Amino acid sequence: EIPTFLSYAIEKKLSKHKQEFGTVGAIEGVAGPEAANNASAAGVLVPMLTLGLPTSATAAIMLSAFQSYGINPGPLLLTTQGDLVWGLIASLFIANVILVILNLPLIGLWVRLLKIPAPQLYAGILVFATVGTYGISQSPIDLVILYLLGAAGFLMRRFDFPTAPVIIG
Repeated sequence: EIPTFLSYAIEKKLSKHKQEFGTVGAIEGVAGPEAANNASAAGVLVPMLTLGLPTSATAAIMLSAFQSYGINPGPLLLTTQGDLVWGLIASLFIANVILVILNLPLIGLWVRLLKIPAPQLYAGILVFATVGTYGISQSPIDLVILYLLGAAGFLMRRFDFPTAPVIIG
């Protein structure tokens, strides 16, 4: 999270269009922080796997998932479960190669997707979120939680309440 926020601040400081940041229009305000987020994603695994210290919210979730399966990250992880660590590293490498192979030919499609107006995009996201949420457990309670959290996010954005502290927790 910190590299993402730092990248956003640097992009905004270096941009020729500072007034467009925080609105719809400054693609640098999305591309720079997203690149920093993706670049730091694998880096947060090093302290988590070697020392058992999560340095981001994502690493904390991964740490709890590992521990729920009886895997305790720390100094002995490489000696006790080296196959797991090297498998994780290999999967990150393979995932990046596959992303390059898939995304290079699809660049035109991704550019066209950026032209979808926000209301239609939000409607599509709501449909997929509803189907996915209901498909997992077929529980109407889960749908109520989804819509309540969505309404809370909408109100936070409407009244300019900062979302980053809430997301980070």
